[in-house]
Order: sequence, then structure tokens, then C-alpha cells
Amino acid sequence: MPRPILLGIAGDSAAGKTTLTRGLVRILGEAQVTHVSADHYHRYDRRQRAERRVSPLHPDCNHLDVLEQDLAHIRADQSIFKPVYRHQDGTFGAGEYVSPATFTIVEGLLAFHTPAMRDLYDVRVYVDPPEDLRRTWKVQRDCSRRGYTTDQVLEELDRREADAESYVRPQQRHADLVISFLPGDRGDQEHLDAKVTMRPGLVHPDLSALAEGGALALVERGPEVVLWVPGTIAPEQSAAIEEAIWEGMHFASHLRTERLGEFTVGTRLHRSESLAITQLLVLYQLVTARAAVAIGAVNARTDRDRAAIS
Repeated sequence: MPRPILLGIAGDSAAGKTTLTRGLVRILGEAQVTHVSADHYHRYDRRQRAERRVSPLHPDCNHLDVLEQDLAHIRADQSIFKPVYRHQDGTFGAGEYVSPATFTIVEGLLAFHTPAMRDLYDVRVYVDPPEDLRRTWKVQRDCSRRGYTTDQVLEELDRREADAESYVRPQQRHADLVISFLPGDRGDQEHLDAKVTMRPGLVHPDLSALAEGGALALVERGPEVVLWVPGTIAPEQSAAIEEAIWEGMHFASHLRTERLGEFTVGTRLHRSESLAITQLLVLYQLVTARAAVAIGAVNARTDRDRAAIS
């Protein structure tokens, strides 16, 4: 059996990492995906961090060496015994065994912090919404799910800012895809614009013909290609773009689903066309990496040796 394919998703707190992850799990199927939260590797619980006046964004506040070892075991198709951090109350629970599946998705604040971690991923994604939108999402999430007040969340954001600037945001330069959801013309979450920066470490689908039709904007910026999907894109235009991406991974047609772009706000299910296209671009990289490894490639990346295993 081919080794597991590793996807890393990094970004600041409440940037949308979990929303992206949940969508991919729906598409791939829960039996095919192992999910590892890098934030479970915190060194201190919430009370201890408050006493030490440290933030979870600082590398010294996390067991990154243990995370590196665990990711190496997963890539080698070996089970791990991982820590469990409970975000609801900021304490640690009992550890748990995790076995690798066909795909492993690793998300967290510092998922790309060390070269050793970065080298283990087949695909690296950084989620980077505008700061005011991220702050809004963080207040909504932490007040509704984690027991904070609005003032507490805002104070914590201010305390974390220096560490976010020093340690979290610099990881963006190591990503293959940088995904930014931005307020669109309608101002609601179902119609956010999506900006996707695609870098040459991977081979990305050719969408130039679709850009010529005006449904989306595609700009070459040196070695990067920047895709802009308007939040108000019509469903039929979105469907045409999705079809073009699917044609590039016809070997994964069994994954086709109408659940692309789904997300929840509270208990209500919503759909976003720009989110659907973005999820499909990430899925494209996962299944093409899986196909390359299945036929003997050591790596599925263009910036590393792709020679077949002897």
C-alpha cells in the first residue's frame, strides 16, 4: 500500500483552518482521513499560560519536537499516541492512539514552523483572511464555544499580536497555496470572495481558459499564479470551473459530490461557491499526490526528487 499523503494547513486562530478541513473530510470520506490538530501539542494548559504570561503562538509553548516525530511516524504509516488539548476549558485530556489513513490532515498555528515538519507534507496550505474578518470570526467562535467574553477575546488577541507577527504569519512563505477569504459585495459569509495564490512547488490545474471567459480573474505574479473568485459568482459559472478541475483528476471521479462548499454557522448549514472552488483546488493536489505515490514516486512535489522507489 502507498504511504499516507500529508496535508498541512497553517494559519492564525480562527482563520478558517477547521472549516477547510471539515469540507475536505466530507469529500474524501471520514474513513479515508486522519485528522491531527497541531494545537493539541501545547506545552501548558490555559491556566499555566496565564500564570507564565505566554501565548500558545510561541514555539516554546508547544512540544514541536514531539509533533515532528509523530508526523514522521504517520508518513511512515505508523500509529502514534498523541496528546489531547480540550479547547472548551483549556485543559489536557487523556492521550489517544491515532492510526494513519489514506490522507492525514494536520492543522495548527505552527504547523510549518520547522524545516523538518515542512518537509514531511505533500501539500502545504496557509489560510490568511484579513485581520478584521479573522477577529470577528474569533470573537464569534470563542464566545459561543469556548466560554470567553468578547472583552476577554479582544484582550487575548492584543496579547498574542507580537507572537502572531513573529511566528505564525511568516509561515505563509512556505505554503503551496495561500487562501484568503475576503468580504464580498454582499457582506455575508455565503458570498465571500476567495483569493488563492498558487506557487510552483506543485503542479496546479490550468484555469487560463476559464479566466478568459470572465468568470474569475487569474494573474501571473512572477512564479506565482493568483486566482480571484468573486463571492457573487453564479452557480452555473462555478459548476463550469469545478468541471474543468475535475477533468484534471478524472481518476478520482468517485469523489464527486454536491457537498463541496458546505459550512455551518451555529447549527445552520450554508453553501459558498467560492469555498467550493477553493476546496476542490486543495483536493486536486491531494489526489494527484496520492496517484504519484501510488505508482512509486518518493515525492509528489516538483521542488523535490520525484524518482521512483527502487
